[in-house]
Amino acid sequence: MTLAGPARVSAFIGLGANLGDTARTLTLALEALAALPDTELLAVSSLYRSAPVDASGPDYLNAAARLETALPPEELLRRLQAIELAHGRERPFVNASRTLDLDLLLYADEQIRSEHLCVPHPRLHQRAFVLLPLLEIAPDLTAPGLGVLQPHLAAVSGQRVERLPGD
Repeated sequence: MTLAGPARVSAFIGLGANLGDTARTLTLALEALAALPDTELLAVSSLYRSAPVDASGPDYLNAAARLETALPPEELLRRLQAIELAHGRERPFVNASRTLDLDLLLYADEQIRSEHLCVPHPRLHQRAFVLLPLLEIAPDLTAPGLGVLQPHLAAVSGQRVERLPGD
């Protein structure tokens, strides 16, 4: 008799960095995501350059990734934060520049509100640097409480975001 493993769900991760070798950091972060236990990296967007929002500092490089994972949401968040720390992430103040930012944007169709985790990410529909990479890898994506995400692009069309050419 074969026992089935834990059920897997789709999770979407937002990646960003604006300090250090940002392209290399995002590449290493994607490798770390692919190496998570009970997890498969299914899709990765192009890289996007964006201006900081509600902050100063250099432009960000951003991307989005789709995972299939059996990790529970709080465990996935803990592992994302460990990857950030491994890349020198510090949190001196809100919206500080960062070597790496990994946000759990969506986890299956769940709405989660806890002390440490808020899913869907509360501002994902207000940020072009999140929506554009997300919709690149999942054009028909919906989010609990927000519905279809594509129509939210109109509201963020004035934000400066540039898709970088692929390799």
